[in-house]
Amino acid sequence: MVGINVQNNESIDRALRRFKKKYERSGVLREYKKRTQFIKPSVEKRMARIKAERRQRKISKDMQN
Repeated sequence: MVGINVQNNESIDRALRRFKKKYERSGVLREYKKRTQFIKPSVEKRMARIKAERRQRKISKDMQN
């Protein structure tokens, strides 16, 4: 559960902004989206392979420069 303590004389806007940052960093929404949609195992493997290939291409590109 994500929560913040509102300090004395702190505006609601500032407290809301702190809450949003903390919420986003915690990954709650990302985890929720991941759990709500089903991805077939074959598609998941393919996506992981493509992601790994991109990562390798980026690493090799950075090493060449």
